[in-house]
Amino acid sequence: MTLVRIRNLTREQVLAERCEVARSFLARGRGLIGRDTLAAGEGLLIRPCSSVHSFFMRFPIDVVFVDRHDRVVGLTEAMPPNRPYAGAWRARYVVELPSGTIAATGTRVGDVVRVEETHTRP
Repeated sequence: MTLVRIRNLTREQVLAERCEVARSFLARGRGLIGRDTLAAGEGLLIRPCSSVHSFFMRFPIDVVFVDRHDRVVGLTEAMPPNRPYAGAWRARYVVELPSGTIAATGTRVGDVVRVEETHTRP
């Protein structure tokens, strides 16, 4: 499994130090379903993706929607479990983060983010 770091270049903040990447159809569909938590510094990047749901999830998450130019085009803070939809027009990928990450990093629509390859986990 590939792990990446997600940085907000505009705010000079790290959104996720250890972010898994979901690229396959199965991995994108499963997302965070079945997990008990998402620890500080962790995240899930879903690519391609422009909208998410939180059915069958056990905890709230922050969601950052990013376009093809790596610019934030939408934000959803503390999305509760069992919400049917959150999305952003023009989004090409989504980063799911622990609730509170958006506020803690000051992330705003228009910010530029960078996805940095870190390493692969077995």
